[in-house]
Amino acid sequence: MKKFTIQITILMLLVVGLQACLEETPRFYDFESYEFSSVDEDGGTWSTILVIDPSEIQLAAPLSVNSPAYKQELKDVKNLTSTLTSAERKAVEYWTSNPVIRWNEIALEMAAKYNLIPGPNADGTYTLPNPANPVGPPAFPFAHPPYTSRMLAYLSVAQYDGLILAWKYKFQFKRMGPSVQDSSIKSAYPENGLPSYPSHGAVIAKVSKEILTLMFPLEAQVLENHYQQHLQSMLHAGINVPSDLEAGVYLGDEVVKLAKMRASIDGMARAQASKPVSDSIANAAFERFGWKWQNTEVPQRPVGLTPLFGQVKMWHVPTVEEVRSPPPPAIGSAEFEADVRELERFARHMTLDQRRIANWWEDGLGSYTPPGHWNKFAKLSIVQAKLNPLRAARVFAYMNTAIMDAGVACWDIKYYYHYPRPVETIRNFRTILGTPNFPAYTSGHSTFSAAGAEVLAHFFPTQAQQFRVWAEEAAMSRLYGGIHYRFDAVEGTIQGEKVGNYAVARAKSDGIDE
Repeated sequence: MKKFTIQITILMLLVVGLQACLEETPRFYDFESYEFSSVDEDGGTWSTILVIDPSEIQLAAPLSVNSPAYKQELKDVKNLTSTLTSAERKAVEYWTSNPVIRWNEIALEMAAKYNLIPGPNADGTYTLPNPANPVGPPAFPFAHPPYTSRMLAYLSVAQYDGLILAWKYKFQFKRMGPSVQDSSIKSAYPENGLPSYPSHGAVIAKVSKEILTLMFPLEAQVLENHYQQHLQSMLHAGINVPSDLEAGVYLGDEVVKLAKMRASIDGMARAQASKPVSDSIANAAFERFGWKWQNTEVPQRPVGLTPLFGQVKMWHVPTVEEVRSPPPPAIGSAEFEADVRELERFARHMTLDQRRIANWWEDGLGSYTPPGHWNKFAKLSIVQAKLNPLRAARVFAYMNTAIMDAGVACWDIKYYYHYPRPVETIRNFRTILGTPNFPAYTSGHSTFSAAGAEVLAHFFPTQAQQFRVWAEEAAMSRLYGGIHYRFDAVEGTIQGEKVGNYAVARAKSDGIDE
């Protein structure tokens, strides 16, 4: 069994060093366009995740650079770049040469905005968010951790597969950008040697806008505004002509169709079960184990959070049973009592550092959730390594699908074992963070974090130890907060590592030389 032995002082040094740039807002910092560490001319041959047969998505050859129509496009772009307003220049600066980062930030902002528990009605009953009536009340969605993990997985996979297709045709047609065709047109971004047709930025813009609109329908106009600004910024930056953008939008559209098809049948629509189904799950656990979790809120919500998320289709793990954790300790057993005493010690003698760790990793209402935390870590490493958009999207795709798979695996056993929270089993016990509306075993923070850490350790091996330290800290934070027993965290970490290793194994076999 994995032991959590990292010294608190070491952990807090890491936390304090990152706190300013990671905790305050989903937009972690401004960064300049950078020269890519690699171009990956063979990127179009990489294995896709969502697209089964890339050859079925065909793109027509571009206009000849000597054609009158293309020359007119160059002329129009030249005129645009010479008459930019201050707002247009600011937009060019914002979108940068790696817009994967920007759309990820937008996604996290949406998650934080919609991570709000629907409140009770005047009569004490609850109405659940309804995608058929997103205005509500309550508004759809409630962007809780399972929802956010799924949103980020679909966003990242669509970006990645779309960029693989873009790279395929970039290096098949090799039509370079405006600044290469006309030296009087200056690119706002470093010349990284990428052909401009099709526009990879347009692919990212299209899939991001469509996936995020699917997930956050009330933000459709905001996302459309981002989309239009992003497209225009590529013309204003002098890196694309309109036909480049049209080709990128077409590829993005084709990938979005596949993403929406998968999302419509992946089981998420059934995850928030009815009260009779929820009650039957709880009663089945009680018959098996002699216990069941109960919501301690007042007024009490009739159903726990997404009881059937454990049945949602996974990305890399063949079946959820392959990563299912063993039973937790029986209530009243020696192991259980030892962990109870530990929680009581933390509650009586909470240090400032422990309280800071608990609060920093809380990821509760109004936050971008634990999956969002790991997207922040990924962005920092991506920018530091100067990854091109395709490589950046690859990191996000494997990490976020692993994190979603970890959530599915965790929720499977949460509702299978239906283990009570510490506030239910320890007399007069109080937490410092409140108590989540779902069973204890295993810890979601631990499972999400361990999966994310394993994937990031694969892509950034020199930082592997640091990622694993953060995963252990995330797990320990739930003990300090009084939300989980140690065995929740230990087994959650083991489970998350197993899930992460499935994603890493697939990444190792996708034809890319690391």
